[in-house]
Amino acid sequence: MCQSLYLKPLEWRCLNRDLQDPYLPKTYKQRIQIILLTDEGKTQSEICQLLGCSAMTARRWMLMTKQGKAEQWNNQPIGRPQKVNQDYLLRLEELLKHRPKEFGSKSEYWKAKSLAKQLKREFGVEISDRHINRLLKQRGLTLAEFNANLQGESTL
Repeated sequence: MCQSLYLKPLEWRCLNRDLQDPYLPKTYKQRIQIILLTDEGKTQSEICQLLGCSAMTARRWMLMTKQGKAEQWNNQPIGRPQKVNQDYLLRLEELLKHRPKEFGSKSEYWKAKSLAKQLKREFGVEISDRHINRLLKQRGLTLAEFNANLQGESTL
């Protein structure tokens, strides 16, 4: 760590740790990068050029940093409120360890549509089968992988 202009050592370490989170949305990563670059003394135009962000975004998070509010980088949600929370994601992964028939489905293997249906029954949250596939991909998972495992179990 070089000479810090605005951040305390603990804040700097926490921000760098958070930046390494593979599930952290791109917008949040950009906020952290702006904060860290501001702390290094970079100008708004340098930050915009390095990150490809808008001047307004850079200005906002530079100001937050200079006001000692860098820890608020994740207090302001991005985009539309999420329908899917951590419990939902954990349940999605848990469902994949079981056969769909255990939940009343006629299918032997999971499809994104049947997962979405089951999760709607359990959580009351309706999302598309395309979004189910996106969620799996974000977590480094595929339906093909889980269905192949289920197929392997049935041949034992």
